[in-house]
Amino acid sequence: MHLRGEAMVAQGAFRFQYELAKQDGDVTALAGLPLFFTLAVVAGMKESVDANVGARRGLVQGWSDWEMLMSLVLLNIAGGDCVDDLDRLEGDAGLKRIFEELRTTGMRRKERRELQHRWRKGRVRTFPSPSAMRRYLARFHNEAEEQRRAEVMRVAEEQGEGKAFIPAQLEPLRGLMSVNADLVKFMARHRPQRTATLDMDATLVPTTKKQALFCYKKMRAYQPLNTWWAEMGMVLHSEFRDGNVPAGFEQRRVLEEALNNLPEGVEKVCMRSDTAGYQWDLLRYCEEGRSDRFGRIEFVVGVDITSAFRDAVHTTPDITWHDLGDSGQQWAEVAFVPNGMSHTKKGSYRFIATREPVRQLELLVDSPRQLPFPAITCDDEQGPPTVYKLHAVVTNRLKSPAPEVIQWYRDRCGKSEEAHSIMKGDLAGGQLPSKYFGANAAWWSSMIIAFNLVVAMKRLAIVDTSLMTKRMKAIRLWLVAVPARVIIHSRQLTIRLGRGVAGFGQLLVDAMERLRALSPARSG
Repeated sequence: MHLRGEAMVAQGAFRFQYELAKQDGDVTALAGLPLFFTLAVVAGMKESVDANVGARRGLVQGWSDWEMLMSLVLLNIAGGDCVDDLDRLEGDAGLKRIFEELRTTGMRRKERRELQHRWRKGRVRTFPSPSAMRRYLARFHNEAEEQRRAEVMRVAEEQGEGKAFIPAQLEPLRGLMSVNADLVKFMARHRPQRTATLDMDATLVPTTKKQALFCYKKMRAYQPLNTWWAEMGMVLHSEFRDGNVPAGFEQRRVLEEALNNLPEGVEKVCMRSDTAGYQWDLLRYCEEGRSDRFGRIEFVVGVDITSAFRDAVHTTPDITWHDLGDSGQQWAEVAFVPNGMSHTKKGSYRFIATREPVRQLELLVDSPRQLPFPAITCDDEQGPPTVYKLHAVVTNRLKSPAPEVIQWYRDRCGKSEEAHSIMKGDLAGGQLPSKYFGANAAWWSSMIIAFNLVVAMKRLAIVDTSLMTKRMKAIRLWLVAVPARVIIHSRQLTIRLGRGVAGFGQLLVDAMERLRALSPARSG
């Protein structure tokens, strides 16, 4: 293979060599990326951004909120994980030609004329520069709250109290979650669900930035609290937090905000959480039906293994322990009345414990007290005492068999934990760009929108059902990083896929046809 050009890199004994072309070509390595932009337009994201974000509201020059947000979303989908990777998109000449044509998609004639006047000296880039993006992200930062944070933490330290603090969000930052909610509602219109199972869980995002606070693992991190809608496979709500904020801090408020984001047509809500959700104000809110819209919310929540709960387990008769399938574990209903239940109706909650023998204990630790998980020691009439790994849940599902409740709770750990891995590894959530809390929160929110846009693409536009369960690595290989030639003739943009990528190309062709069917074309 030999490409003519002006610069050559010698390849030694290899039978090919690289050369740099003399001028930009008309090819792109990311032919699938415009599909996601098209889906965002069809989903009404531009109108939602214009209505809700407003970080650049009142500024008549420069990039718009829509252009900035979509650049971040596309950066996530393309595989970038830092602001500087915007230059990688800008360096794809074919991609630039495509988006020069698409940037006015969905705009009315008046909006197109106004767009031409946003640049006094003429626009030289198709995608924002890294410096422009950093300035834009900084507009989401609330400096007044940073000053209040310092005062709150100082007073808390003097009084020996906790230091958890969640800064009040500026309107543009709240608007990003509104855009996300509108995207979820768009998905629900095409894939309606009557039930919403909400998995609430926090995840740690390690960082080396000195402004970040230390988390419970003794490292600097941020700790967003996410609400995952299991049936839809989307993130319904996310709140960016400092690393020192406990996962369960103000979890009831976050649940209420998530409920407000649910689309019409949802009739029943269920909630799952680990031990962070073991808070009686949250559990009573669900059990007593305080939600005006959804009433009583069924839940299964992990239980803190306190000394009082261990005592209750000790008094549970052996005859009440039953095998949990073939897992080697056992379950039992535990008669337990914590202090938080003193003002609740008796019989509204069930405590279900599971235990599993710890095998080869002598190889792990010298004493059960050193185990990294809750354990309990039970006497055995036929031999030495047995050490069990202990776990428990509390639920208001009174009629469901205990094994069914346990399995339903464990389903939480599947997709929501996988979603956290995708957010931080496959997308750009694991690499935060700024020392400013608000800028990092905006970066995280744009990643959430990109995550949900990919889910919508897989469920609404992809014909190949085998890609439904694939992670972003496979999605990029099959749907995003597809080479193509860009042709503009008679004002018609054509992205021509080569014969050598027929399998990949047919996916894009079919996806585009499905996107056309989702919404009629708008006239400009």
